[in-house]
Amino acid sequence: MADKIKIGLIQASNDVNGNEPVEVHKEKAIEKHIKLVREAARSGAKMVCLQEIFYGPYFCAEQSTKWYDAAEEVPDGPTSNLFQSLARELGVVIILPVYEREGIATYYNTAAVIDADGSYLGKYRKQHIPQITVNEAGSGFLEKFYFKPGNLGYPVFDTAFGKVGVYICYDRHFPEGARLLALNGAEIVFNPSATVAGLSEYLWKLEQPAHAVANGYYIGAINRVGLEAPWNMGEFYGQSYLVDPRGNFVAMGTRDRDEVVIGEMDRKLIREVRDTWQFFRDRRPETYDDMTALKP
Repeated sequence: MADKIKIGLIQASNDVNGNEPVEVHKEKAIEKHIKLVREAARSGAKMVCLQEIFYGPYFCAEQSTKWYDAAEEVPDGPTSNLFQSLARELGVVIILPVYEREGIATYYNTAAVIDADGSYLGKYRKQHIPQITVNEAGSGFLEKFYFKPGNLGYPVFDTAFGKVGVYICYDRHFPEGARLLALNGAEIVFNPSATVAGLSEYLWKLEQPAHAVANGYYIGAINRVGLEAPWNMGEFYGQSYLVDPRGNFVAMGTRDRDEVVIGEMDRKLIREVRDTWQFFRDRRPETYDDMTALKP
């Protein structure tokens, strides 16, 4: 396995008004993102991650059962199957964030991990679901209406080009899962997001570089761009980036354009940083019992 691997992070606007039918959203967004995945592959990317629930608007701006129709089974839904074929054709690993339905009516915010041969390796379900995520205007995303908290732990997937972990959007505020992904062997963690300007923007370039340093891995942070009608909840401010285990920004996208952000992961740097900062060796897990207590 090569030490240096190019990473592609895809940020994009939603081009369809939220009042349109779900199937229109999915058709247009999937068409756009297939083109962007192909662009990433042409640029040499071997791992490509899309944004949170990439195939439509971030519909949590309203409470409507209409959006339950956007959910699919994973891995047996049509979008997963389509992108498995695309991964196989291009020889790239794809991290595919979708709205998952399990059984008759249980819903998760999920990312499927597809290997470069098109095989489905598994999925991560968003663990931390806020009651409401408030923007600067006092409005918020109503996620608990749509998502059950994840129940699959913090898996790491051994792909053709490296060991991949996934954290989704609001998860990034919690260091515990970020550490578990490292302990489970992650070399790179992808965080597909849908986050708008206001309350937490100042944390966007702070928390995840800190996770990368504390855990000795790369992080690919992905955010969508633009305003989404009819809600106009705020500006999705893009600036998707790849950060290395020293906290350095390797590559960063613009604030307001559809874009494929290309950066390079260097596995030798991961080893070098972990040899220098022996955080895993010096942990004291026997002193952390209170971490699992329900406090305060």
